[in-house]
Amino acid sequence: MSATTPEPAPESVAAGSTGSAPGLAPAGMTGSLTSARGLLRFSTAGSVDDGKSTLIGRLLYDSQAVFEDQLASVRTSKINRAAGPIDFSLLTDGLRAEREQGITIDVAYRYFSSPRRKFIIADTPGHEQYTRNMATGASTADAAVVLIDATKGVLRQSRRHAYIAHLLGVKHIVAAINKMDLVAFSEEVFERISADFRDFAAQLGIANVYPIPVSALEGDNVVRRSKRMPWFEGPSLLEYLEEIPVSDNGAASPLRFPVQYVVRPDASFRGFAGQIASGQLRPGVSVVALPSGVKTRVQSLVAFEDEPESAGPGESVNVTLADEIDLSRGDMLVAEELPPATSTEFQAILVWMHPEPLDPHKIYLLKHTTRTVRARVSQIRYRVDINTLEHGPATKLDLNEIAAVDVKSTLPLFVDPYRENRHTGSFILIDPLTNATVAAGIIERAISQGHLARPHTAHKRASKDERVLRFGHSSAAVWLKGRPHVAELLERRLFDEGWHVQLAGPNDFLAHELASVAKAFRLSGLVTIFSPLDDGTDQKQVVRAIFGPDSFFAVRITDDTDEEAVERIMKVLRKWRDAHPDEPKGKA
Repeated sequence: MSATTPEPAPESVAAGSTGSAPGLAPAGMTGSLTSARGLLRFSTAGSVDDGKSTLIGRLLYDSQAVFEDQLASVRTSKINRAAGPIDFSLLTDGLRAEREQGITIDVAYRYFSSPRRKFIIADTPGHEQYTRNMATGASTADAAVVLIDATKGVLRQSRRHAYIAHLLGVKHIVAAINKMDLVAFSEEVFERISADFRDFAAQLGIANVYPIPVSALEGDNVVRRSKRMPWFEGPSLLEYLEEIPVSDNGAASPLRFPVQYVVRPDASFRGFAGQIASGQLRPGVSVVALPSGVKTRVQSLVAFEDEPESAGPGESVNVTLADEIDLSRGDMLVAEELPPATSTEFQAILVWMHPEPLDPHKIYLLKHTTRTVRARVSQIRYRVDINTLEHGPATKLDLNEIAAVDVKSTLPLFVDPYRENRHTGSFILIDPLTNATVAAGIIERAISQGHLARPHTAHKRASKDERVLRFGHSSAAVWLKGRPHVAELLERRLFDEGWHVQLAGPNDFLAHELASVAKAFRLSGLVTIFSPLDDGTDQKQVVRAIFGPDSFFAVRITDDTDEEAVERIMKVLRKWRDAHPDEPKGKA
């Protein structure tokens, strides 16, 4: 947990309130006009066609952050859907497919500055199928501008994006109620929509919400306050963004330095390259190497051209240590005080991002900082209804659904709760067969503690326990006689779920080789499917003795179809894998 107290945030601004927002300079005061307030990262979000790209284009145009050649290109574009001479969305929609379809597909980053502050904008898609891109843009944002069409009100996708932004730690939400020109700049419409959004935000626990009526196309309340909405006396969008306080607690947080690469150009130099996630590194500071738990000191920091005296969050450096210790990619240097939890099981909030549903039985690749391990979702605690925020039961997750889950990994991870550290509190899940990113998650808390110290295994054989850690299960045998096609289907299903599996078919070995094959497969940690020839002999007792009664499954197939038989065997094997070692095992 960070030892510092975050900078106080401004209070929410109610719609139609008189005067300026708290923390903002009232009209006519110029004392803070030239004060630099640091860099603000913010993202846009909302439903389809709410005007996100148009709003950003208008913001860039009115703040004079568009080059003449860019403006000329937009003016002469054959694709121009705006009523006026300029389609402002073309300033951010750079992909050809985006311009042709009039939608945002990927995240577009734009940089500009005002006299008060520098900005990085992430213009994110509104289409439901691109929710994963929206989550990417919000993951590094300090504020989010949620666009709401004044003619439609708060839609499901608006709620989803506001919920995801809140999950990802965005503390300031601007509800930009757009297209006010289409509702005759009605104060009543604005009040109704802003009240609806504030009620939803209150359920989420969002403290800082600023509803503002805008017309992105006409420029009302974007950079300058609108004269066509005199009933709204709050600051314009740019004025509000200029005054949002951004507190960077990363430097004051405990050190987290994930090792990305070991640099060894010659025998005289051994450094560890990576990007500092939080904390400060400087020569002489004491650090602990995870997972070994060995303590040492930083000898020097090496950058591209010099050796800096210190380095902070976001900086990439080479670190040399005072002692020769074992470190490699995926390991981490941390502070002695307040180390991260070293855990193989944790609770998380998961945003599912793939058309193929989440299978809780499947083993995925989990990427956390620079460490990649095998993991699976062991339990879906509940699924979140975006409209009502109610929690409901679920056995799977479909595209864009959000749920609270338990995750088990085969090797320990070094984690912090996401609310304390965005870098060590987040992860992604990857399909090991297609290499597609299927989900993004934020860690709530660690459940079980893994082994802190790495065992000294140099020049020793890999143990059974190490194989279980790597594969997620111990060795087992499935004796399936008389149905070779079922054995093939079973191997395919287990393999697709991430099991370490091998089919030993009728033509893969001779009868007298069975004992040797069974011993080799058991030692390698495989789940082996034996499908022997029906030659009148029965050697299953030999295999049962080799694997042991608790890890041997003789399958009887009667009137089951092939798929029914496979599903029945899968259920028994999953139960065996998940059971505690001293619990009784089932039979198929």
